[in-house]
Amino acid sequence: MTLLTLLGSTGSIGTSTLDVVRRWPERFGIYALVAGRNTELLARQIAEFRPQVVVVADETALNDLRGRLGSHIPELGFGAEARVAAARAHAAGFVMSAIVGVEGMEATYEAVRLGKRVGLANKETLVASGKLVIEAMRASGSELLPVDSEHNGAHQCFRAGRRDEVAKLILTASGGPFRKTPAEALAKVTPEQALNHPTWKMGPRITIDSATLMNKGFEVIEACWLFDLPPKQVEVVVHPQSKVHAMVEYTDGSIIAQVSATDMRMPIQYALTYPERADAPVPRLDWSESATWNFEAPDFKQFPLLKLAYEAQETGGSATCTLNAADEIAVDAFLAGHIPFPAIAATVAETLDRIPTREPRTIAEVLEIDRASREAARRVIEARWGNKAATEAVLIGKTRA
Repeated sequence: MTLLTLLGSTGSIGTSTLDVVRRWPERFGIYALVAGRNTELLARQIAEFRPQVVVVADETALNDLRGRLGSHIPELGFGAEARVAAARAHAAGFVMSAIVGVEGMEATYEAVRLGKRVGLANKETLVASGKLVIEAMRASGSELLPVDSEHNGAHQCFRAGRRDEVAKLILTASGGPFRKTPAEALAKVTPEQALNHPTWKMGPRITIDSATLMNKGFEVIEACWLFDLPPKQVEVVVHPQSKVHAMVEYTDGSIIAQVSATDMRMPIQYALTYPERADAPVPRLDWSESATWNFEAPDFKQFPLLKLAYEAQETGGSATCTLNAADEIAVDAFLAGHIPFPAIAATVAETLDRIPTREPRTIAEVLEIDRASREAARRVIEARWGNKAATEAVLIGKTRA
């Protein structure tokens, strides 16, 4: 039996992972559950899966969790050191990295460094520290299996030929809720509108990143590291139906596509059982029903963050770490009503100009760059928008209400 350390057990990927584990009790079990502050759900997960170790965000969450536990009391911990220990534990044969943000980066890196099989659903690990993680993977022999639907689809497509036969990788994007919105109208977009994604149900930050296409930019960066490709060999196409997740074009002109229903349990199970393809509890596409699939080029002028992501990966070094940190601060400011929607891209661009690019040699240096970039992004927002932006956002909301 393979025991898992699940980083981010109460999030959408975490709960889907547990659903897969639930279906395969003879093959998979839970060594450690690592979560944030959702102790109510975490307590139910502990009662069902009976992990040996449980880690939460801080001491307050830990005390709250203690009051919710029943008869099964696992080893309890909180904070970054406990997260890393849960990922490093010898008993954990598989680590699912599903914590949103840089909080999961160090634990994921340590699992890779120790040669464990890692299911990667955390974008920030490769966006912020891709070179370090890939170097550790090559040194340790770790298997890094992508769980995001696009990269998971690409991983499957790459099995059709040799790597030197690949011409390019094509990642699909839904286009988000503003695919057809005129650029001049984006300044009046409200957080409620931006959070209304037409295809996927996700957390707030990733939903906004999908609306700006920054999420796809992050996926381009991830793909470059995962599949050892330069940015010019990774193409993005908008595919609103989200049925084709990735395509690989080979040198002979053949294109291999991975197509499936939009259910994250399929790529999660693929990562857990690779190279086997086991029966998965996901909807099947009905080919007897007529359907139309559309593909179109992304508009880089309307969605400049996608272009910034390509440029940051070309620049290399810490540029992509700054890109991610500035975006997170800008998204938070937009969701709070402090800046308008187009200001997300403007904040990221100015922060990239302010933070010098360097080559981090340790995860600690990456985290230092992340902190400096976040502070720079906050200063950009204060200098350019300040209280006026917050007032304008409130007025826009009242007008649309």
